[in-house]
Amino acid sequence: MTANRYTFTQRMLHWLIAALVFGMLLGGLTFWALGYEGLVDRVGPQVTANLFMYHKSIGILVLLLTVLRIWLRRRDPAPPYDPPLGLVERLVGGTTVLVLYLLSIGMPIGGALATSASGYPVQFFGFELPGLLPENEALGETLFFYHGLAGLALALVVLLHMAAAIKHWRLKDGVMTRMSLP
Repeated sequence: MTANRYTFTQRMLHWLIAALVFGMLLGGLTFWALGYEGLVDRVGPQVTANLFMYHKSIGILVLLLTVLRIWLRRRDPAPPYDPPLGLVERLVGGTTVLVLYLLSIGMPIGGALATSASGYPVQFFGFELPGLLPENEALGETLFFYHGLAGLALALVVLLHMAAAIKHWRLKDGVMTRMSLP
């Protein structure tokens, strides 16, 4: 491992979380666009129930993996940029990563709260977890609304992050080497 790379575990977690978040955003967009009934009409009630269970489960998994990633980042801090980046790039990059972490933690928690308040089970790959809130339909709707807004915010921040990655990949300035798998 060179001095300007994250550990292999951190790089694997980055790409695993990225793939899971991408799938979650696509799933959330599908749920929003079709609604529950529209999804049932297209794929049936059992597949719809499974899609929602997997969405909840993967959301919790993203939360757990993000917490692990933050712990690893505290244990093994980010490698230095070689060559160093300017102040503005460091501030934008650091803020983007912070927002990605906050949304990767906050969205699953918000989704679990919304699910619980709406009277649905919070599931983790077939296991039902205890409800976090008593049933309150109005609160559930409000929380799901904000969960959706957070999803849009996450999508925008992911696009910004990807645009910066493409920029640095094209510049071949060593930034992409820090997080690349090979």
